[in-house]
Formats: sequence, C-alpha cells, structure tokens
Amino acid sequence: MSAIKSAIVIGASGGIGAALVAALAEEDVPVRGLARSFTGRDHLDLVDETSIAAAAATLTTPPDLIFLATGLLHEGDAGPEKTMAALDPVWLARQYAVNAIGPALVAKHFLPRMPKTGRGVFAVLSARVGSIGDNKLGGWYGYRAAKAGLNQLIRSLAIEERRRNDRTIVVGLHPGTVDTALSKPFQANVRADQLFAADRAAVQLLDVIDGLKAPDSGRLFAWDGTEITP
Repeated sequence: MSAIKSAIVIGASGGIGAALVAALAEEDVPVRGLARSFTGRDHLDLVDETSIAAAAATLTTPPDLIFLATGLLHEGDAGPEKTMAALDPVWLARQYAVNAIGPALVAKHFLPRMPKTGRGVFAVLSARVGSIGDNKLGGWYGYRAAKAGLNQLIRSLAIEERRRNDRTIVVGLHPGTVDTALSKPFQANVRADQLFAADRAAVQLLDVIDGLKAPDSGRLFAWDGTEITP
C-alpha cells in the first residue's frame, strides 16, 4: 500500500468501497471516493456513461490506483436464480449492466487517465462464482454469467492497456464473503471464520494489490493472493 501515490475508489458508498477509502486514508494515501449516491463532481452512476465520463474529466492528476468496488447480486425482489425456470430477461440485463458493462465503461474513460509510465493498478471486484472452471453447483445464472463476462473484459482491457503502458496492471479481485448488504441474505451457511468484516477485507485486497507485478495483468486473484482460473 505504501507504493500508492493517489487513489480513486468507485463505489465508495458501499461496504467494501467505504472501507477501502478508510484504509487508504489511514496510510496517508490521497484518496477520492466516487459513488452513485454522491453529488457534484463525485457522482458516478455505472449505468450512465455520461456520469462516468464527467467524473473522469474531473481528474487533475493521474491516479496510480483505481479500484472499482461495485457489484449487484440482488435488488428488490430479484436475486440469484436457482433454476433456469427463474430466468428473466430484464433481471439478466440489469446484472450485466452493473456487473460487466458498467466496469467496462469505467475502464473506457478512466484507464486513459492513469499514468503513461510507471506502475499503476486498475482493480475491479469480481467473484469466484464467475469462474467457469470452478462452477460445480450451477444456479446463480445471471451473476455468474455477468462476472464471467467481466473477467473476459478484464483480460481484453489488460492486453490493450499493455500497449499504452506495459506496467499498468488490470486485474480482477475476489474479496471472499464480506459482511455487507450484498452478501447479507446469503450469510446463513457461511462459517464465521469465512465471513470477513469490510475493514479486514479492504486491507486484504490492498495487500494483494501491493504484491502484484506487471505479468499479473489480466488475471483474477482471491483475497489471499491465490489465482482463480476464469
């Protein structure tokens, strides 16, 4: 974490995002949080490209860490589908919009504003359930598919970014199960030692970022630094 000179956290109103802002500030890293619920220059809505472009345009110095700490698993009465009979096109599109398309648009507008030389990290919260090879249970169709799509987008973004700055690391990170609103309805079967407080999760993720090297770009890593096969 000590190597980070300045940071942007997108999704700073959420559990993990807010904890990341706090952890970075505690290390005296200049950090700015953006979120849909924020107003003015700090407003950014993942499903509104105009707001993404406007937020990116306010950057005055290139941040060497951009962390996209967003995700959608349930909303209102909609949640993870247990069977194919539950598939709904509107809910599928909503999950793709937030979990895959939104991050891609953030990269479109923010990656070009990162340093042109030297190490930089563009990190996006992904999920182990987005791994096709790791899918042994099925279900959770939309979330799994959107996160799998996100992992492919990360790989392509990393390849293109390497041509601009071969020391920028574009990476997906799986935080584990974190005690936030996103996981709240699904915590009953999670062992106590596998449910992380948001502040612990933030430090773990920043530790992983601290250890990343340029060849890690385009890959997906868990909270403990182990690689996850997409």
